[in-house]
Amino acid sequence: QVQLVESGGGLVQAGGSLRLSCVASGRTFSNSAMGWFRQAPGKEREFVAAISWGGGYTDYADSVKGRFTISRDNAKKTMYLQMNSLKPEDTAVYSCAVDTYYRRTPPSRQVFSYAFWGQGTQVTVSS
Repeated sequence: QVQLVESGGGLVQAGGSLRLSCVASGRTFSNSAMGWFRQAPGKEREFVAAISWGGGYTDYADSVKGRFTISRDNAKKTMYLQMNSLKPEDTAVYSCAVDTYYRRTPPSRQVFSYAFWGQGTQVTVSS
């Protein structure tokens, strides 16, 4: 089992920045891809970004490409999401997730590929 805890969310004005963290505990996750997803009120959960097990491959949703950066530090069992130039439409609960497939490359954009999820952290961007 893997336990995931997100932090770093909050309220920020449009154009501002936030850095989300996702700390893992339990079984090792260093051989698993990881991803960030978000869910706004009344909408389905959507893919934001994903990173391969070694960090060498990243993927982003078109809506965040060029503004968000995903990274990971396997020694610290932590994944990050640096979010710059935030927009009101980025408002959502952001959750991190771990893929159970061994070293899946490229990392998946599909919710069903991820078996372990954190509880999420709220990001609110005011206009």
